[in-house]
Amino acid sequence: MDRPVTPPGNAARAGGRLSGSGVVLPPGLDARSAAVLREIVEQYVETGEPVGSRTLSRLLPMNLSPATIRNVMADLTEAGLLFAPHTSAGRLPTDQGLRLFVDGLLQFGELAEDDRETIAAALAASGRSLEDTLAEASAMLSGLSAAAGLVLAPKSEGAIRHIEFVPLGHGRALVILVNADGQVENRVIETPAGMPPSALQQASNYLNARLSGRPLAELRRLVGEEMAANRTQLDILSAHVVEAGLATWSGDIRGGSLIIRGQGRLLSDVTQIERLAAIQALFDRLEAQETMLRLLELAENSEGVRIFIGAESGLFGNAGLSMVVAPARSDGGRIVGAIGVIGPTRINYGRIIPVVDYTARVIGRLLG
Repeated sequence: MDRPVTPPGNAARAGGRLSGSGVVLPPGLDARSAAVLREIVEQYVETGEPVGSRTLSRLLPMNLSPATIRNVMADLTEAGLLFAPHTSAGRLPTDQGLRLFVDGLLQFGELAEDDRETIAAALAASGRSLEDTLAEASAMLSGLSAAAGLVLAPKSEGAIRHIEFVPLGHGRALVILVNADGQVENRVIETPAGMPPSALQQASNYLNARLSGRPLAELRRLVGEEMAANRTQLDILSAHVVEAGLATWSGDIRGGSLIIRGQGRLLSDVTQIERLAAIQALFDRLEAQETMLRLLELAENSEGVRIFIGAESGLFGNAGLSMVVAPARSDGGRIVGAIGVIGPTRINYGRIIPVVDYTARVIGRLLG
């Protein structure tokens, strides 16, 4: 399973034990096995190629013979942490091996100053719309990670300028909501049979008299309290319209932004037809409403960065992809979006985690 990652500067560890050198080892691994697994994963991230025992004997910091390394690799393969892509002696990490590496062996440090400057420049919103700023942030994440960058910003809960109900006939009405920034959103609601136009006008007048620059959430709370205390001057039909009109936006993310840049990077080293089809299916899902909800759900269940390898996120199936995602929180701790990177399982986790973590904090302040 995925786990939240500890803040940059520490290892992402999952309850291991100390080796003789003071390094925390994942459960079930001794120092030799941990060193072999770490080196194979790091070589996989760098080259994408299988690693053999002779290569490892030259790279490992400890003095181990190729025969000893082969025995260790055989044990790791039997444990489901490595696999042989073909009949050669080289090994690659499985998704389970990558998970163990990320949870127990990965080391990453503070974000470099030049990366911080790149992020700050990308998110400088002066003279640009919020949409353009978020698109630039997504492109920046893609560039820094050599993968696809994504930024999710839910629908704004900012101040409302005007609400109006327009009859459509046949038991339906159009709800028109105008935000303080001039953006207009429309929804269709069901109305009681035989409702006169005057009831819709009464509902519009009632809500507009209580706006006063309030955000939608506050307006819903105020109206709910008044109706519960029976302090409204609305008739039954108009009260029904008010409740239906406000409810159609409750908990709704439509109108938000899911911006993805660098999708082509996911196809850069893919040759198998099956993986091409799986990634194309991912592109289709990323355009669907349900994906936005799933991304928010994944982000809001964690205080920090989360890493999903392979099928763990429920988005990728067997497409051979990983996702690093973090919630964007306002200064008050409210989740206002999600920031992430999608790439092949051999993405550079040690570099990407602090980039996503820092960007999520900056975006959280921007959206909050």
